[in-house]
Amino acid sequence: MPRSVNHVASKARRKKILKLAKGYFGRRKNVWTVAKNAVERGMVFAYRDRKTKKREFRGVWIQRINAAARMNGMSYSKFIGDLKKRNIALNRKALAYLAFEHPEDFKKLF
Repeated sequence: MPRSVNHVASKARRKKILKLAKGYFGRRKNVWTVAKNAVERGMVFAYRDRKTKKREFRGVWIQRINAAARMNGMSYSKFIGDLKKRNIALNRKALAYLAFEHPEDFKKLF
């Protein structure tokens, strides 16, 4: 009796990985074993960097707020401390947007 192999499922599995490897350079895009390793590694980086992106953006927001605060004669820490004392609940993302896009409205916070 011939050996039964589910070629449909295994081909679909390979096709899914090769589709994810589209755009890669060299054998990484069309050789199954190389593409599989490249895609797995890429997925690890994607998962890790979704977390890192949040960290990096917080730093960008703080730099923008600090620059705008110094233009108005105050340091970042004193500015944030004063906002907390006055119970002004604006997060850093919103403050950075104000500082960058609407500096005249940001100046009103002082």
